[in-house]
Amino acid sequence: MDNIKVLAGKVKTTIQRDGVGSVAKKSVMYLKTERQRRILEKSIGKSFKDVLFINGVNYNDLPHPPRYRVKHQIEQLLLNNVECDEIFYTNLDMNLVRMYRVFVVYRCWITPELKAFIEKAHSLNKIVLYDIDDLVIDTKYTDLIKYLDTFSPQDRANYDESVRNYGRALKLCDGAITTTERLAEELKNYVPQVYVNRNTASLKMVEFSEKAYSEQSKKEKTNVVKLGYFSGSITHNDDFNMIKESVLKVMKEHSNVELHIVGLLDVPEEFEEVKDRIIAHPFTKWQELPALIASIDINLAPLTDTIFNEAKSENKWVEAALVRVVTIASNLGAFKKMIKPDITGVLCDTSEDWYVKLSELVTDTEKRNSIALNAYNYCIKNCVTLYTGYGLKGFIESVQTPNLMMVLPALNISGGIMVAFEHCKTLKNAGYDITIVNDDFDDSKWITFAGVEFPVIASRKFKFRGKIDKAVATMWSTVAFLEKNINIKDRYYLVQNFETDFYEFGDSLKEKANISYSPRVDVKFLTISKWCEDWLDTRYHKKSMYLPNGLHTEVYTSHKRSMDGKIRILVEGDNKVYYKNVDESFKITNELDHDKFEAWYLSYNGTPKDWYIVDKFYNKVPFEEVSNIYKQCDILVKTSILESFSYPPLEMMSTGGYVVAVQNGGNSEYLKHGYNCLFYPQGNIEEGKNAILRICEDEKLRDELYKNGVQTAQERDWNALEDRIIKFYEFK
Repeated sequence: MDNIKVLAGKVKTTIQRDGVGSVAKKSVMYLKTERQRRILEKSIGKSFKDVLFINGVNYNDLPHPPRYRVKHQIEQLLLNNVECDEIFYTNLDMNLVRMYRVFVVYRCWITPELKAFIEKAHSLNKIVLYDIDDLVIDTKYTDLIKYLDTFSPQDRANYDESVRNYGRALKLCDGAITTTERLAEELKNYVPQVYVNRNTASLKMVEFSEKAYSEQSKKEKTNVVKLGYFSGSITHNDDFNMIKESVLKVMKEHSNVELHIVGLLDVPEEFEEVKDRIIAHPFTKWQELPALIASIDINLAPLTDTIFNEAKSENKWVEAALVRVVTIASNLGAFKKMIKPDITGVLCDTSEDWYVKLSELVTDTEKRNSIALNAYNYCIKNCVTLYTGYGLKGFIESVQTPNLMMVLPALNISGGIMVAFEHCKTLKNAGYDITIVNDDFDDSKWITFAGVEFPVIASRKFKFRGKIDKAVATMWSTVAFLEKNINIKDRYYLVQNFETDFYEFGDSLKEKANISYSPRVDVKFLTISKWCEDWLDTRYHKKSMYLPNGLHTEVYTSHKRSMDGKIRILVEGDNKVYYKNVDESFKITNELDHDKFEAWYLSYNGTPKDWYIVDKFYNKVPFEEVSNIYKQCDILVKTSILESFSYPPLEMMSTGGYVVAVQNGGNSEYLKHGYNCLFYPQGNIEEGKNAILRICEDEKLRDELYKNGVQTAQERDWNALEDRIIKFYEFK
């Protein structure tokens, strides 16, 4: 609705100022531009990329600034292999924050939606930069524009509030990109870091400029000398008035001099006597502007000495230089910085300078051409997107947060996936940009683990074109992500089990799992199991970095079991997975006296078989509620025959409960028979049953197992592992 009101206001103003015909013409342009923009924006967010430019200026209202500061900077980055997109700020979707590493907000007002988007980006440790090419960030600067004094009180109040809104948006950002040193100097009062990326000509501008120069060169020469003043907007009246006497004097002295005015300008009354040599041109499309500039001989670029003008860019000089037209400009700001006096342009400090130097240019064709050619030779190599983008690329990469993508086979919180999320949580809390890549067939965009929210990108739906500092495969099927994406700098494989043996012989997945330990790209192997560390080395000659698994002991708090009343046995695991060996657990518990014992079953995927004697069954229990189930049980029976790291025994010991288990590679590094658990030989049901009874009957044994079990769990507290996790992924 707000957009409709704004559009209606613009229509009314245009009718009053330019008539109905102008409205019709502008409406056609508006609809054409909007249609093109909507087509382009349909592709936004379809791929993970490096940078999203959020444009706050409508091309129909003010085409040149966003072209320079959005499209040209995108071209600079694309020419240096930095993937970018552009979106209009009113079309922002919060989910887009997942798909980019850095956001560049160009000249946007602060809105609730933009504010929320920036805050969301910051919550994900992503960087937001503000791009601005004028000092329209504080009314202390815009108050210096005299033309604004002609506004009605209401229009002035609206303008000032828009300026303040630019400033509010700027202050929310991590830094700024701007066009000139003077502008950068002021911006540093608002944000901590500022990068100067000067306005540059696009490749299309160069193409049109070369064509315009070529066409102009073919035209017959005359003795007419054309001065060109490309106003841009009505706010430049004061700039022209500063040189009006010098220009008028030159025109009076040289009857062959014409003044061409492009854009809006109130021509001073003094020029009445030379009005037949004043030619007005309307605003011109940028594609046609080079031909218009090429048709003049001398480009006038005056600026009054204000901090606002001192911060302006050298666009007029560059645009003229590309068609080999000389520029005479005020010795101020960007002109002073970029122009070499009398070599690539002419600089003036006083009215007398303007008169004397303009007169010289009017009468000295050779000097005009020489300076113009020098300017062209400089600008074509130093002021064009093709040759100037590497600095911007370097700045973007220097401020962006190091990122890591954790590639998961699914989002279901199993033991191995929980470990990956714990690592991600630690890394995100340490300030890194963490994204979950989901290999499963679902469209989840976000996931929350232990109170920490992560962005999710579906690997089957999206392309990954932006740079990835670190990517981590977590199970065999996710290694393909490391192999097919060439834009990953460091590849890791977090090995948590010997997945080859997850499958029976004859199952093709067994072969595919095995192949993952010999990837086609350079991969650094990581593991959370000493057992995995050993077989990776002996079977596949892969050296790996080891990090012990952890536990949240503040969640799995301990209390000593009274062992009064019915003894509660907990069985945990997916009975659909053969190596979890859940059937054996129930063969043991079924043999117990059910007047003295009861069996609880906890499984994420499996369901009880008909012959299981189960008193309570818990399925797909949220991660944060699992500890309560452990706390209500006395003894865990864990009969897995293949584990890289077995969490349930550690979780049970942390709560003060007892463990009867089959020894395997995943529990041997922390379980010790008679110290913090009781082992029994796999398949020996009677021995498993006797181990349970022994714990129930031997109080001294229980005291020993309780004390040592709690201590073992506390040594594995996640909080104590944070620094090691950061080093594990080689972050500095």
